[in-house]
Amino acid sequence: MSLAPSPLISVLKRQRYHIVGRHSAVKRCRWLYETLIHDRPCYKQKFYGIKSHQCIQMTPVLYHCTQRCLFCWRAQSGDLQIFWDETKLPPWDSPEEIVEGCINAQLQILSGYKGNPKANPQKFKEALIPRHVAISLTGEPTLYEPIGDLIEAFHKRGFTTFLVSNGTVPSALAKISHEPTQLYISVCAPNEEIYNKVCRPLNPDSWRKLNETLELLNSFKCPTVIRITAVRGLNMGPISDYAKIIGKANPTYIEPKAYMHVGFSRLRLGYESMPSHREIREFALQLAKELSYNFVDESEDSRVVLLSRLKSPIKFSK
Repeated sequence: MSLAPSPLISVLKRQRYHIVGRHSAVKRCRWLYETLIHDRPCYKQKFYGIKSHQCIQMTPVLYHCTQRCLFCWRAQSGDLQIFWDETKLPPWDSPEEIVEGCINAQLQILSGYKGNPKANPQKFKEALIPRHVAISLTGEPTLYEPIGDLIEAFHKRGFTTFLVSNGTVPSALAKISHEPTQLYISVCAPNEEIYNKVCRPLNPDSWRKLNETLELLNSFKCPTVIRITAVRGLNMGPISDYAKIIGKANPTYIEPKAYMHVGFSRLRLGYESMPSHREIREFALQLAKELSYNFVDESEDSRVVLLSRLKSPIKFSK
């Protein structure tokens, strides 16, 4: 039995989502193309040493989330008049099945570059042995109950893992059996009023749960990141409110990043909602001043700034 309406699955396949098992997916990242064809890597390579051509972008929860963020690129129930229950969780595929399926999907994606005279041959050869996974494509990955086991399964294959969560399932993070290489929590509103407007949580106590997650971050041994997806005119202040809630998490890094007008977010927001890099830089500088963080790096191409308690970021290159 399918976990989503067949029209949704058809749309996702047209958008080149490679569906893995019953509820997971891999999608080619823009930066895989850019690095193979134009030698332009993703900001994660610049900041953290993650090689863009060896990175898999995936999700274990293609159809499930706890929020309907205005800025999200994923298909949400109601988009295109397609409806499903985003909170009704399925019987889960095993971590090993997901890892194997994701690697195979990535190799299928890469097969399109074989013989392409524009592709960097050395990078293509290396790309066939992926080394990193961003568990970030769509949905809320901590809804996948054995998320720690999934991380462990990737680590056993020699991967580094970046887990990106919206922080609304603190119980899952509190009991996670294996930490990721780096943990991201999205904090895309400075207060509850803006949170409800921008992130549109499906559960009424999500703001409380997000704050509970922020208080958990200090207990993690891995580097932690607060990600702010900044949308012009909606959530770029007050800076003092951001500083207050981020301060309780004491993250290793803060990444203010511009909303990108892509995917299904175009049904909800206009092009003018996308901040310039100059706006992101100014936002980041104000936040750094409030929290006494260092302005460590930036990527104008991705409209993202890296702030940190450290003088320079931890690199994970292999």
